[in-house]
Amino acid sequence: MMSSTKLICDIFKGSKKEETYLYVSRDEGVALVPLELLDRLGELELVTTLMLDRTRKLARADACRVMSDIHEKGFYLQLPPKIFNLDNSLKENNKLPR
Repeated sequence: MMSSTKLICDIFKGSKKEETYLYVSRDEGVALVPLELLDRLGELELVTTLMLDRTRKLARADACRVMSDIHEKGFYLQLPPKIFNLDNSLKENNKLPR
């Protein structure tokens, strides 16, 4: 059940996008997720179900933001972390013999 302080949510990963996770309300499921986004994610696999509240610690997302997005949009999309390219001098320094 959706409330302002707690939310049971299902977390899915898609078959087409690595390290991309879709958080949705357990009650609504993916019904409110745009079809275009579902197509881009591919086949969804349930990863886990969580009880969220504003104090819940998540690895790469803020619980308050997740809950707010689910309440307002029907879902929260967690994207992969950004990868920064090293400049050439750093790349050379990191070539250690193995």
